[in-house]
Amino acid sequence: MGAMKTVIPSNTAAAESRARRLGGRLSIPRVGTMAACGRTVAMLFTLASFQFALAQTPPKNFVLHDLPKPVAAISFEDDQGRPRSLANFNGKIVILNIWATWCGPCRAEMPALDRLQVALGGRDFEVAPVSIDRGGIDLVKKFYAEINIRNLPMYVDTSGQAVRSLGAIGVPTTLIIDRAGNEVGRITGPAEWDAPELAEFLKPIIARQNDAAETVGRDAKSPAADKNSSGPLTRGFQWMKTLFIR
Repeated sequence: MGAMKTVIPSNTAAAESRARRLGGRLSIPRVGTMAACGRTVAMLFTLASFQFALAQTPPKNFVLHDLPKPVAAISFEDDQGRPRSLANFNGKIVILNIWATWCGPCRAEMPALDRLQVALGGRDFEVAPVSIDRGGIDLVKKFYAEINIRNLPMYVDTSGQAVRSLGAIGVPTTLIIDRAGNEVGRITGPAEWDAPELAEFLKPIIARQNDAAETVGRDAKSPAADKNSSGPLTRGFQWMKTLFIR
């Protein structure tokens, strides 16, 4: 019996012929090359992860507390001479900045705080600068006018008691205060408040505060309503939307 001959249909033979011609023009990576590509991708992923970790690293003069700490009661006045306290900010995340017009670093960081208030200020967030100038609110008004501060409120503590009560070792000292009026962290010395890296560091802190507030709200709901609560990813997008689209 003769050798069996395999017959290839004409359309299949034509396809194989085109594949051979195409293969001659294409450079197919060998196994070693593909492994090298895989190592490159892994290296890039590691680098990106490292850069993300750096973005979450606090500024060198920033102290983030493991747990929120109670804040000493302080009192001050607004630009109309009305008494104010931290209780007036309950429900907001507050950047409480203790400063003075005679303090060079304080003066230098004030425009950045003004821009921070523009970017994030609203019903959920406020920058609250409290001057300890003994000359009172007139000095603050003059300074605001000199450097064109338009968006920050004016508060003054002529007694300087806020520095002692808050345990500040000098000015500027800035506290980050949560919605319940507790201190979650502080910066001793000036900061570039509108710098991208500081904003990236503050975002998860603000997000955690928003999540905590939503958790309290969900706990007050009925079990049936809890079933319809949005997940953390959805809440994250909602937070980003309310933060940047005003």
